[in-house]
Amino acid sequence: MPAITVKPGIYWIGINDRLTDLFEGIWPITQAGVSYNSYLVVDEKKALIDLAKDTQESSFIGQFEDVLDPADLDYIVLNHMEPDHTGAVNLLYRLAPNATLICTEKAKGMLQTFFGISDRIRVVGDGETISLGNKSLRFFAVPFVHWPETMVTYEPTERVLFSCDAFGGYGALRGAIFDDEYTDMDFYIREALRYYVNIVARFSGPVLRAIDKLGSLDIDVVAPSHGLVWRKDPNKIVSLYQQWAQYATSPGDPGVTLIYGSMYGKTEEMMNAVAEGVAKVGIPLEIFDAARTHSSYILPSLWTKNGVIVGAPTYETSLFPPVAQVLEMAAHKRIRKRRAAYFGSYGWSGGAKRDCAKITEPLEWEWVETFEFQGRPTHEDLHKAEEMGERFARLVAQK
Repeated sequence: MPAITVKPGIYWIGINDRLTDLFEGIWPITQAGVSYNSYLVVDEKKALIDLAKDTQESSFIGQFEDVLDPADLDYIVLNHMEPDHTGAVNLLYRLAPNATLICTEKAKGMLQTFFGISDRIRVVGDGETISLGNKSLRFFAVPFVHWPETMVTYEPTERVLFSCDAFGGYGALRGAIFDDEYTDMDFYIREALRYYVNIVARFSGPVLRAIDKLGSLDIDVVAPSHGLVWRKDPNKIVSLYQQWAQYATSPGDPGVTLIYGSMYGKTEEMMNAVAEGVAKVGIPLEIFDAARTHSSYILPSLWTKNGVIVGAPTYETSLFPPVAQVLEMAAHKRIRKRRAAYFGSYGWSGGAKRDCAKITEPLEWEWVETFEFQGRPTHEDLHKAEEMGERFARLVAQK
């Protein structure tokens, strides 16, 4: 994509990545892709805000040169040191010999350890401003959104917030970069939620503090480092992030996430009966086979819904490993205070329910229903499972 004007003198020069399979080496983006959004601010002095990962250097420089010769660059603003934002910094450092790198104090040390760069660096403090001529850049520290060195950059003349990882999302841009030009907003919001829960959710407290800190700014455009640029309704993505961050301390909305695993189909048979009971109540229900679904896609449902049903067999006296891995990731992301139920089969000894309780104990989940059966479920068991699902759903619906 050629460079795109965001505001007069401000250009998007981002890169779409449809080749990377795993974001951060963990989260699948094979189907969605991701963008690395960089921005050029051109005035008497010229500033680049954020870069791209090193595997995209060639395309990135091509985008850059669509607007400006790198040798004419005065500043390289590094809002965040994660390599998907800074991977091309060594190349730019050589191509722009007169450019000063702008970053926080913590980021300065990371420049040395990540890239071996120790000079031509200017550390900026919280609220500090650099003049570009008619335009200027103002910097705000937002630690742990989502690394400790992170800042955001604000251009007050055009009222553009370059928000780095905050307010971003998965999804390669499909020919358009702005929210008002995007035809499938449901896709983007779904991928933005998945990005939030995968990447940022553990730091929801700092997210809320950053939103409060930036609340007094007059913002026409939210320009994150991944995903859509918001110019029609910049408050929409901010409000969504605020809502998602609040789930860290709230029990979630009425709904059920049903996570199951089945070795020989017996637990799956019970799962269908439980799901039938939940469906009778009419609350949102999402079902995930943990052995075939990456936790990246399960976590958003767990994050936003207040009810969890786990269906899993006992495997060698322990919880079926794919289900255990999902619960362990939920614990890592601090998905707290959910109501939960368990059902599952065992051959000669139980143990799965014990592991469910142990993994989620730090999360203060309330386990209100348990139904275990040996071997295969009987017709009576299936009816009891349906009743359990309906009973649990009615409890969850009360919030």
